[in-house]
Amino acid sequence: MNTSDSEDDSYNERTALVPSENPAVPSYQPELDEAPPKDTKSKRHRGARQQGAPAEGEGAADAVDQDADVDDEELTLKYGAKHVIMLFIPVTLCMVVVVATIKSVSFYTEKNGQRLIYTPFSEDTPSVGRRLLNSVLNTIIMISVIVVMTIFLVVLYKYRCYKFIHGWLILSSLMLLFFFGIMYLGEVFKTYNMAMDYPTVGMIIWNFGAVGMICIHWKGPLQLQQAYLIMISALMALVFIKYLPEWSAWVILGAISIYDLVAVLSPKGPLRMLVETAQERNEPIFPALIYSSAMVWMVGMANPSTNREPFNDDTDEEAQQSAGGEAAAEPETRVSSGVSRSYSAEEDLEEDRGVKLGLGDFIFYSVLVGKAAATGGDWNTTLACFVAILIGLCLTLLLLAIFKKALPALPISITFGLVFYFSTDYLVRPFMDNLADHQFYI
Repeated sequence: MNTSDSEDDSYNERTALVPSENPAVPSYQPELDEAPPKDTKSKRHRGARQQGAPAEGEGAADAVDQDADVDDEELTLKYGAKHVIMLFIPVTLCMVVVVATIKSVSFYTEKNGQRLIYTPFSEDTPSVGRRLLNSVLNTIIMISVIVVMTIFLVVLYKYRCYKFIHGWLILSSLMLLFFFGIMYLGEVFKTYNMAMDYPTVGMIIWNFGAVGMICIHWKGPLQLQQAYLIMISALMALVFIKYLPEWSAWVILGAISIYDLVAVLSPKGPLRMLVETAQERNEPIFPALIYSSAMVWMVGMANPSTNREPFNDDTDEEAQQSAGGEAAAEPETRVSSGVSRSYSAEEDLEEDRGVKLGLGDFIFYSVLVGKAAATGGDWNTTLACFVAILIGLCLTLLLLAIFKKALPALPISITFGLVFYFSTDYLVRPFMDNLADHQFYI
C-alpha cells in the first residue's frame, strides 16, 4: 500500500484490528514506509493518533497495547527459558559434587556417634516409636533455630544494621571456605592416599579462601563468584549429610519445605518481610545469600560520576530471594535512583533478566540427593531424586512466570524428591532386584 492511497483505505485497515479479541499481528503504517522503524511501538501509537477520528485512534491504541503485550510475553519466554537452563546447570553441578564425594570419600557416610548441637537426641535405639519421636524433636529444634536466626536477620535489616549483617556473613563464609575447605581437602587426600606437606596445603587453602572472600563479598568474575557459591553450598550440604541422623534428615527436609512455603507466602512471613523491605528501599539482598543467573556485580558498573551510589542501580525484584529459598524473576525495566547506565538495550536485558535462587535451596537439594546416595546405595534411587528435583524446580519456575512474584523453591522439589526416593527405594529397587534374580529383562 502506497502513501497515495485514500484515507478510507487506511481507515478500514486500522479499524479492522479493533474488534479482534486475540492479540493482533504488528502491521506497518502508511506513513512509516519511507523511514526504518527504530521504535515500532511508539511510532505505531503515533501513527494511529495522527489519522482518523478520535474513536479510531483509541481503538488503534488498544491494538498497539495488545501488540506490545505479545512482544513482552515473547521476550519474557525467550529470556525465561535461557535463564532456566542457566539455573539448572549450577543446581546440577552442586548435586554432582555432593554425590561424587559421597560415593568416593567414605568419611561423609561413616557414623561415629557425633551429632550437631541442633540435633541432640540420638536415634541409636531399636524402638521405632522412640526413634521417630527423637527425629521429630530434632526437627523441631532445627526449625526453631532457623526461624529465630531468620527473624534476627530481618530485624537487623529492618533497622539498617548493615555492618553487623556483613560481618556475620563474612564470618560464615570464612568458616565455610577455610575450616570446611581444609576438612574436605584432607579427607580427599586420605581417600586417594596423596601425601602433601602442611605449607603447601596452607598455601592452597589460603588462596582458595582469600579469592572466594573477594569474589563473594567484593567483586570478581561472575563465573568465579558462581563457582564459589556452588562450592560453599556443596560443603554445607556434606556437613549436614555427615552429622544429621538418618531419620531426622528426612523429617527436616519435609519440615523445611513447609517452613519455606509459610515464610515466603504468608503475609507476616520473615522472608516475605525481608523481600518487601528490600523492595521499599530499592536495595538488593546480600549477594552472599543468593545465586543469580544474571549479572550480580554492584561495584564498578556505573558511570564514574555516580560512584557515590554503588548500590542503587539494581532492580526492585533483586531483593526477591533470600537464604531460606525463593525463586525470583527480574522485571522488564530497570528502576534506578539517580544512576545513569551506558549500556545498549540488549545488554541491559541480558544483565537484568535473571532468576535468583537462595543458597539454602542448593544446600537442601544436595542434602536430599546426597542422603539418597549415602543411605540407598543404589544409582536408580539417586537418579530418581535428581530428576525429581529438576522437575520440581522447572514447575516452580513455570509458576514464577505465571504469578510473577517471589515463590518458595523448596516445597515442590523436596516433595517430589521425597516421593521419588521412598517409592524407588521401597518399590522399584526390590522389583528390579527380583527381576535380576530370575534373569528377566525388560
